[in-house]
Amino acid sequence: MAILKTSPQTKPVIDLSGPKGNAFYLIGTAEKTGEQFGWSELAIQGVREDMMSSDYKHLVETFDKHFGEVIDLNLAGIEL
Repeated sequence: MAILKTSPQTKPVIDLSGPKGNAFYLIGTAEKTGEQFGWSELAIQGVREDMMSSDYKHLVETFDKHFGEVIDLNLAGIEL
């Protein structure tokens, strides 16, 4: 048994099969999260351009590569 002073933190989850799973929402979330991390505008622009450089699958994979440590993506019900 562990004694915790606070409850464990859970990561936010974006359900890709729901309304928040569209490309515009993911790009906006990437921009806001990058700002929260203190990234420069140039770094945020680079991630945004990489996300937009190919198809939806690439966009999701790029988002996960940069933000997967802090945001989970729920792929249930969709095929990339």
